[in-house]
Amino acid sequence: MQFLDDSHGCAGWNGEMAGRIRAFDWSLTELGNMDTWPRSLCSAVQLMLASPLPMVMLWGRPGYMIYNDAYSKFAGGRHPYLLGSPVELGWPEVAEFNRHVVDTCLAGGTLSYRNKELVLLRDGIPEDVWLDLYYSPVADDDGKPAGVMAMVVETTEHVISERRRQAAEDAYHADNERVRLALNAGALLGSFVWDIKGNALSGDERFARTFSYPPEQNLADLPTDIAEARIHPDDRSWVQEQINQSVDTGEPFNAEYRVLRPDGSYLWVQASGGCEFNQQGEPFRFPGVLIDIHERKTAEESLLKFTRNLEQRVADEVEARLAAEEQLRQSQKLEAIGGLTGGVAHDFNNLLQVIAGNLHLLARHEPDNANVQRRVSASIAAVERGAKLSSQLLAFARRQPLSPAVCDLRQVFDGLGELLQRALGETIQINVTAAEALWHIYVDHNQLENAVLNLAINARDAMKGEGTIDLSAEHIALDSKFCAGKGIVAGDYVCVAVADKGIGMSPQVLAQAFEPFFTTKADGQGTGLGLSMVFGFVKQSGGHIEISSAVGQGARVQLYFPRSLRPMLNETTRHDPQQAGGHETILVVEDNEAVRSSAVELLSEEGYQVLTAANGDVAMQMLLEGAAVDLIFTDVVMPGLIKSSDLAAWAKVQTPPVAVLFTSGHTRDIISRNHQLSPDTYLLSKPYGPEALTQMVRTVLNG
Repeated sequence: MQFLDDSHGCAGWNGEMAGRIRAFDWSLTELGNMDTWPRSLCSAVQLMLASPLPMVMLWGRPGYMIYNDAYSKFAGGRHPYLLGSPVELGWPEVAEFNRHVVDTCLAGGTLSYRNKELVLLRDGIPEDVWLDLYYSPVADDDGKPAGVMAMVVETTEHVISERRRQAAEDAYHADNERVRLALNAGALLGSFVWDIKGNALSGDERFARTFSYPPEQNLADLPTDIAEARIHPDDRSWVQEQINQSVDTGEPFNAEYRVLRPDGSYLWVQASGGCEFNQQGEPFRFPGVLIDIHERKTAEESLLKFTRNLEQRVADEVEARLAAEEQLRQSQKLEAIGGLTGGVAHDFNNLLQVIAGNLHLLARHEPDNANVQRRVSASIAAVERGAKLSSQLLAFARRQPLSPAVCDLRQVFDGLGELLQRALGETIQINVTAAEALWHIYVDHNQLENAVLNLAINARDAMKGEGTIDLSAEHIALDSKFCAGKGIVAGDYVCVAVADKGIGMSPQVLAQAFEPFFTTKADGQGTGLGLSMVFGFVKQSGGHIEISSAVGQGARVQLYFPRSLRPMLNETTRHDPQQAGGHETILVVEDNEAVRSSAVELLSEEGYQVLTAANGDVAMQMLLEGAAVDLIFTDVVMPGLIKSSDLAAWAKVQTPPVAVLFTSGHTRDIISRNHQLSPDTYLLSKPYGPEALTQMVRTVLNG
């Protein structure tokens, strides 16, 4: 592509998206090459790229999308495929809405929305999303509207938080209203007079009935001991104090207490009155009334309970929010490392594949040269170490391709016994315990074995090569309180634990245990990726991992995997003889020329007929023009319009279907979902050797 000079206005852009925009082949769209773009478009894009807010330019009637770095984060998994795509194809679920936006702005209008609710697909799942949206027209060099500048700010968290706050406030006001009505609806339960000089109590019929006096009782002479006995034991001393204070000081008498009912329950009442004094200032008479406040007290208790519950809910919400924020920070940190790791792994593994392929070919061409064989073996060992390092980084970043299946942990433990003993040495004793009828889990069997092996090796090193390692599996039900902020949901789990009695870890070491490249071992004795890899695998499998440890008290690592209710398939191992090669025709699709050349030579030496294509576009053209192939061997990540997944989709609908074998150093989820491969997807990870290549090719061809 011809790059523009600074005078055009499109060359001074900075940032990741600026580079992507320059690298994109715009000649495939109606915009044409960048050197023909209007100055107004270049200026608008420059302003957009400098903005920290998510912004996207929709140019022309189709609305070709050009966006900044902030919008690429909002786009999620659709980035970078949205770049240069018509907006209705990029966001098909809201195509009608976007068409209205483009039509309005190209007619010179503007649009704005506050907390606009839309249903967007995220990871293939419909999700309610709220957005602040601002649209305005962008003119071309002639001053006519030619595009739309859109600012997109997601407000989903704010909207949900505000709705929860409003619901709590409405409930609080409703309870307050109930309390007010209860106070206004107080009912008079009778009146009384206490003759202080004669210590005689009199009252009306309602008062006597409230205190359960006998029906024949003289209302002018009510025994005080009966009334006192009906007051709740916990309230008697309080009532007496209030009476004494009113008699001593002349202050009004107000006391709330409980009175025993005939059915054994208690009624809340309020006694109000005051002491009257004679001319000598002596107390002689104490009149008062009794009011039913039972509903009010019940409402107050309900309000108090609600307030306490509200305070607890607020505290729980704050705690959950803090945990979620910490989880988000950790997730963003992982995403940043993962994005970097993915790109590095793809290029790094391609380099390793070129080296490995040529080394294997060299070894084949010089079978009798001992010096060459020795040097090649050492070099291939270094390549394998590099590939392992790349694989561990992808595992930590949760980007390794997994092939999950239903697993019986007892069978996994049985198969691991000999491997663990051989890896750990005779001075380590392994104590294995597992619950009867252990629940199944849905994980990648090989990665689970690698995780347990990594933990066991760490435990051995912590015990300096001698001692007992406890390996266990048990059922456990995790509640929502435990799961808060951990990225898992409450439910049934299987807990796999590896425990040792080694030197243990300090709180500072424990806090960094899962960080990549962090290690307490001496230089050259560890990469610091073992626990990081286990962490990534468990999280990618939908589980959770925790370490409990203290200095001098050993360590216990617990892996929580969700219980799987899927049926376990009966696998029968077939021992078909593997052919060294074949006569079939294979189409090799690889954009890296060095990788493509080594693959072609390896396959040709095995007797296969080999066709080549530098990318998916060329491969699809060859296939549509009638090239007959038995297998498509394609890299996952390639430039061009036709992706490897498009080739696989074409191959699947042919009669008969054409076999497809993918290869990659990093799949970027193009052929997987959350980096988990479907059972009918074959992937040969780079770097690979001749044996792995020929064996996988035969496996796929044999179906």
